Amino acid sequence: MDVSSQMLAFVKVVEMGSISAASRSSGQTPSAVSKQIGHLEDHVGHRLLHRKRAGVTLTEEGAAYYEKCRAVADKYLEAEAHITNASGQPKGNLRIASSVAFGKSNLISVLPEFLDLYPDISVSLELTDRPIDLDEDSFDVALNFAEQNRKQNLITKKVMTNERILCAAPKFLERHGTPATFSDLARFNCLRTSNAVGRNAWQAELDGKTYTVDAMGNFEGNSAHAVYLATLAGLGIARLSTYLVTRKIAEGKLIRLFPEYAQKHADVAVLFTDKRNLAPKIRVFVDFISNRF
Repeated sequence: MDVSSQMLAFVKVVEMGSISAASRSSGQTPSAVSKQIGHLEDHVGHRLLHRKRAGVTLTEEGAAYYEKCRAVADKYLEAEAHITNASGQPKGNLRIASSVAFGKSNLISVLPEFLDLYPDISVSLELTDRPIDLDEDSFDVALNFAEQNRKQNLITKKVMTNERILCAAPKFLERHGTPATFSDLARFNCLRTSNAVGRNAWQAELDGKTYTVDAMGNFEGNSAHAVYLATLAGLGIARLSTYLVTRKIAEGKLIRLFPEYAQKHADVAVLFTDKRNLAPKIRVFVDFISNRF
């Protein structure tokens, strides 16, 4: 068996978590898959996996090599999917999960264009900020922050460059004043997102130093969209995505605070499962949405 096939087997073992799981997925025996990994390790001259009873973990050399093999696997699967699906017409019901804020502010407005292009596709959309498992929840794709993808079997494709920034309505600042420093935020009413673990610890960097403030206040919402509306209403200071607030800042309805501080980027991405045998309806939506923005 050639090295490229061994590299694909290596990727599958890493992403499935064990040799036995990879063998079941590929229809081979565990010993056959194990031999492929052994031949690949002999070829590169390094041990790539730690084999344990509970599964496998990557060695330091294996982790670096996996990234290269993953890129090769992506190209292979893209070519395979192109040939397999070239004659397939995009059709059927496309189940999409999207964060509430992105769905309301961006996604829904472009769906007419997408459905005009592909009249044999129908869309079932759920706007939610709860954690999504594409397989268990039976979604085809999800639109969310790229940083939220914690699963190796999911493909993440960037849709939009995004950044979370601090802002408040002019009427709030007129009543309560404007924080002079980032740490001064601890004295102000900060609006929280109730179901976002870690997102209420606001961080920023200035001149190489990191500042952190725990957002505390008298309001929290279960979606960024709820916090956005509360900010417009003048309830307090919030950290919100640029795709939500850029226009309102330009119109003077919100004021950006501390623009000199660097904030961690939180790009929006479309998430979908392994590209193998990707249905045409999913493929065309991924291409459309990643190019549209």
